[in-house]
Amino acid sequence: MLVLVTYDVNTQSPAGRKRLRQIAKQCVNYGQRVQNSVFECLLDAAQCRMLQAKLCALMDEKCDSLRFYYLGNRYETKVEHFGVASSYEPEGTLIV
Repeated sequence: MLVLVTYDVNTQSPAGRKRLRQIAKQCVNYGQRVQNSVFECLLDAAQCRMLQAKLCALMDEKCDSLRFYYLGNRYETKVEHFGVASSYEPEGTLIV
């Protein structure tokens, strides 16, 4: 299923900036950055729960926020893109 992960981390302190880097690093491990604090992640249910647990453990619930939008397996009909061509296809071949 395609999951859109967004986050807002308070970066007014060094600890906040560290949390921001840690959360972004975890998101990069699971998906593709599409905006500064927005990731598209193609996950199964277990991976989704694991990512949620990792991110919730890193965040500070008093000043940070996380959002998970579940677009499901038929996400192609739920996503519209305008402007510069998208940089990748979630289920396409990735050449490194």
